[in-house]
Amino acid sequence: MKKYLFLLCFACVALFAQAVENYPYRSDYLWLTVPDHADWLYKVGENAKVEVTFCKYGVPQDVEVAYEIGPDEMPAVRNGSVMLKKGRATINMGTMKQPGFLDLRLTATIGDTKYQHHVKVGFSPELLRPYTKNPSDFDAFWQKNLEEARKTPVSVSCEKVARYTTDDFECYLLKIRTDRRHYVYGYLTRPKAEGKYPVVLCPPGAGIKTIKEPMRQTYYAKNGFIRLEMEIHGLNPEMTDEQFQEISAAFSSENGYVENALDDRDNYYMKHVYTGCVRALDYLCSLPDWDGRNVAVQGGSQGGALSLITAALDPRVTACVANHPALSDVAGYLDGRAGGWPHMNRLNNMLTPQKVETLQYYDVVNFARRIKCPVYMTWGYNDDVCPPSTSYIVWNLITASKESLITPINEHWTSTDTNYGQMLWIKGKLK
Repeated sequence: MKKYLFLLCFACVALFAQAVENYPYRSDYLWLTVPDHADWLYKVGENAKVEVTFCKYGVPQDVEVAYEIGPDEMPAVRNGSVMLKKGRATINMGTMKQPGFLDLRLTATIGDTKYQHHVKVGFSPELLRPYTKNPSDFDAFWQKNLEEARKTPVSVSCEKVARYTTDDFECYLLKIRTDRRHYVYGYLTRPKAEGKYPVVLCPPGAGIKTIKEPMRQTYYAKNGFIRLEMEIHGLNPEMTDEQFQEISAAFSSENGYVENALDDRDNYYMKHVYTGCVRALDYLCSLPDWDGRNVAVQGGSQGGALSLITAALDPRVTACVANHPALSDVAGYLDGRAGGWPHMNRLNNMLTPQKVETLQYYDVVNFARRIKCPVYMTWGYNDDVCPPSTSYIVWNLITASKESLITPINEHWTSTDTNYGQMLWIKGKLK
């Protein structure tokens, strides 16, 4: 049964022209945008109205605000301006004829500085369906890939990291061989007390990067979990910055790996990433202090995508947490609406028929259809990295037991409280 938990927070602060989010630090300027539906959702055909307030030092300002209105991640279809009176005005965003999201993009100019803000509202998003097709040989393709990867036994080098070890838990740096050619690194935290514990795999967000904050979510170990935070590129997190720069320079760009060999489903870069997550679970499930029952996956953005993918590929997974999953209905732009990160419509020659066919085997939507374990998902409407349209598409396809935390004001982030709450959710699912 769907359980929607709405976090309704309407106040958001001004965006400097060079900033990415609606929440600049210590700004003198504040935007307030309040849709006339409390949950920011409308039926197709309904008009959406948004009350807009712009303040300086908390005092409403009478300024002209320019606006654009367009579908989620798409060009504007309407623009105009409005003069705020006593710092307020109401803008009629109109409606949509098809399920999706509209984005109201606002700009106030004070002197030479532009202050920007945006707010997205949804129209019957529960009706959104993917553009991406479901290949008939999808399951056979991934069964074959996992069998091939498992021909190479998992081998692990393990080194205790004293500076990350505390009175409550131990921390180890692992190097895990995942197939004949690849390995990944990860930090494993485990309770010091003897016992049997559930395991949690945490795949990474996007980018060519190592693990920078292994102590970020140590409350898992403190609450009785063995947790592996991993990377996917074979980059040792203990390397120096100079070494990292030399190695990362071999990649075409920060996210260039998601384009690597996309013409060929058998050689696409992400193949060994997906199977590598399952091999990491092979290792975790071999630990003598695993409780033999509970296996969770948890991550955000690319990590959210990899969590859903791993849950679909591995029947041992008993709980899955995913924040605003990337890699979701990536080819959706060909249907005239937002597609998921990495927004291949913005990359040269990345949505050719051959590449779109390859994407069918790697897109989250086709894994979401196959998940059997309970799922907890959270996403925000103002996210421009992983658009709400694509999160809804994934959510709509999941037929397993599922719960959601929808945070309309959020962009591409989750709060500390939300992250901690996800650990508690996993704890509540233990068998």
